[in-house]
Amino acid sequence: MSGTKAKGEMHGCIVCGKLYHLYVAYDANGKFIGSKVMSAGGKEVKDASRPLVACDRHTTEEIDRAVNRVYGEQKDEEDE
Repeated sequence: MSGTKAKGEMHGCIVCGKLYHLYVAYDANGKFIGSKVMSAGGKEVKDASRPLVACDRHTTEEIDRAVNRVYGEQKDEEDE
C-alpha cells in the first residue's frame, strides 16, 4: 500500500473567492501531491505547493498577482 490519501475538499478561487470542489491527493506524510477541480468553471493553479483553484475566466496575470498577495513571492522547488 502506497499510503497516498485523497479526499474531497472545498476551496475558494484565489482571485475572487468563488467556491469549487477539489479532489486532493496527499502522500503518507500528509504532503500535498496534486489536485483535480471537480466543479465546472474552475481550474487548478499549476506549480502550487498547496491545493489552489481559480476561475477559468481569470488571466494568468490575475492569478499570479493573487497568489503573491496571499502567499508572497513563490520560489521554484529547483531554486531551494
